[in-house]
Amino acid sequence: MPLQGNIRDFSTTQLLNLVNLSRRTGMLTIFESLPTGEMDAMNHPKMAPGAERARVSFHAGKLVYANLADQEGSLVSVLNRAGKLNNEQAKLLKQKMGNTGDKGLAMRLIGARYVTQSDILACVRQHFLDIVYSLMSWGEGPFRFEDEANLSNEHILVPIDLQNVIIEGSRRLNEAKELDKIVGDLEDSLRFAENAKQKFKGIHLTVDEWKIVPYVDPKNTIRQIMKVVNMSELQIKRVVYGLNQAGLIEIINSSAKRDAAKQPLTRRQQMMKKQSVPEKKVVLSLIEKLKSM
Repeated sequence: MPLQGNIRDFSTTQLLNLVNLSRRTGMLTIFESLPTGEMDAMNHPKMAPGAERARVSFHAGKLVYANLADQEGSLVSVLNRAGKLNNEQAKLLKQKMGNTGDKGLAMRLIGARYVTQSDILACVRQHFLDIVYSLMSWGEGPFRFEDEANLSNEHILVPIDLQNVIIEGSRRLNEAKELDKIVGDLEDSLRFAENAKQKFKGIHLTVDEWKIVPYVDPKNTIRQIMKVVNMSELQIKRVVYGLNQAGLIEIINSSAKRDAAKQPLTRRQQMMKKQSVPEKKVVLSLIEKLKSM
């Protein structure tokens, strides 16, 4: 009989602990919440399972596979997000390989020397971990754990010790709480700080920071940038937090932005708006210069 419940009452971390301690084999599926209009025994709104949101498989107490319903999880996409394949290579491979399974595709990529076996295993492993770390932060959703994994033979499975996952995931949860104090809403947007031209001089940005800088614009929400640069929520919050703490960018609160949009512009704001485009061009020009150094 499958184990069922809601991660609101029995968290993902507790489920991982259960699987780890009992060395269970099976699949955990988490669903969207559909209100039933009823109350449960804890006087909480009772939720029925809707569409599948995530699927995680285990073998003998180890994590071996994970997938998010709203994220492309093919091997090509995983390698592309990890930087092992560029966008053009990924697009071409998707067109040529069609419905080729991940294991078959892996053999072809290794044979063609696109990547090594170690590259594939490392990228797939990190992909699974990122998903599970994300699930550990979810606070709502019906789940079902079944003792049958029912995985396709074409899936690449990477055994990962759950004890380490639980420890690192818990650390990340604490980190996320701190990040949320500064970068709490993905609907917020970003803008360059005053005197950004001077502040960027002598700054050595990371690869992830360079990815975000070109999209710093009050018109772009953090969520939109996250999707464009293929980052997880935690990744982009870390980068935005770092740039903000360095004084390079400012975070525009989404509710404040909506309120401001309803107010007529003052004369000073009108002048600043006219100057914003040239200022942004100067900053982007500086960025290109720094990249070439």
